[in-house]
Amino acid sequence: MGVVRKYSCFLLQAGLFICLAGIFFCLSNRYHQQGLTHRTLRPAYDPHFADQPDSYIINSPNNIYQQKVDLPQATNTTERQAAAFIVLVRNSELPGMLQSMQDIESRFNRKFNYPWVFLNEEPFSEEFQNLTTSVASSKTYYGLVNESMWGYPDWIDKQKAAERREAMRALPYGLSESYRHMCRFQSGFFWRHPLVLSLNLEYYWRVEPDVRYFCDLDYDPFLYMKQNKKKYAFNISFKEHSGTIPTLWETVKKFASDKAKEGQVFFNNDVTDSIFKFISGDDGQTYNGCHFWTNFEIARLDLWHTEAYQLFFEYLDKTGGFFYERWGDAPVHSIFAALYLKRDEVHFFNDIGYKHSIYQHCPAEEQLVRRCSCNPESSLDFKDRMSCLSEYMAALNYNSEEDKRTVQDLLLL
Repeated sequence: MGVVRKYSCFLLQAGLFICLAGIFFCLSNRYHQQGLTHRTLRPAYDPHFADQPDSYIINSPNNIYQQKVDLPQATNTTERQAAAFIVLVRNSELPGMLQSMQDIESRFNRKFNYPWVFLNEEPFSEEFQNLTTSVASSKTYYGLVNESMWGYPDWIDKQKAAERREAMRALPYGLSESYRHMCRFQSGFFWRHPLVLSLNLEYYWRVEPDVRYFCDLDYDPFLYMKQNKKKYAFNISFKEHSGTIPTLWETVKKFASDKAKEGQVFFNNDVTDSIFKFISGDDGQTYNGCHFWTNFEIARLDLWHTEAYQLFFEYLDKTGGFFYERWGDAPVHSIFAALYLKRDEVHFFNDIGYKHSIYQHCPAEEQLVRRCSCNPESSLDFKDRMSCLSEYMAALNYNSEEDKRTVQDLLLL
């Protein structure tokens, strides 16, 4: 009987061990399939987690720099700014537009009620206007982009442009004619569209169809921009495909040189008081392709109304690079901001979770991500080779007492 009892006990222990091992294997396999581990599980989203922090420190994994950000009071009783959402969109993009609007309205705008401005190179349909108006919590405006802002300027050789598109067919949007018109419009015309001008706006927030916003926002980012004297803000930074902009940097440097010969110098900021190193790691010899993704962009409209930017855009436009190559509005805006603005005038909205295409930003800080429905492990920020956030943080923290050069000095090297 003693032998049987011991044998039964052994079988019971073995069975218990196999059962526990099986449970462990199943759980481990489940987390493996989801791309998660115990260490990387984000805090659960809590829609009732209303305690917005007064400040936080950007302290993401793989980021060697830290930055403290002070946030405004979490309230919607502050004075509204002269601001609006501005969208370039087609009727066919209505489903994606409604999704983007629903995210922004539920996360932010139902508390603040900023208007929406929709622009289109074709007349908006009645369905588009009715459905977008029904989703918006404030006024909606609809404007037509005419041929003077969307068509070919008279100095462009259309045959040459078509041949260049064919030569670039292997590049992103290399064959697209409409994409080039869009990039030129966003670079040089949206900010002076008659409808936009009629609203006397000070700030805008650019929105596109089929984007996602993941985090609750309980303060006014336009007010934050004003109180902190910010002129340009971004969420995702990215590297441009060099094949789409082969002569852009050469043209930018030639602009600075030609204007200097005429007695006009626009880029007098000290290198140490700029984010010049965000766009060039070799003192201006080359452009590294880094830019702010303009599908999310909050900025002062008068930045583009400055004499410096208007001359900058006109110079670029006359070369035909928007059509003979495939210059995007993102590198055009970003290069100018890096050359013209002081580094304290640029802001990274780290606390806004955002996704465009397959790329997304999600704040890694626990007191922020609890207000979001995204996973920081999915962010491209400091680990994806396409991200330029490391370059931005390095430029923001560049400080050399020996470096007395200006941005203009580097452009003329």
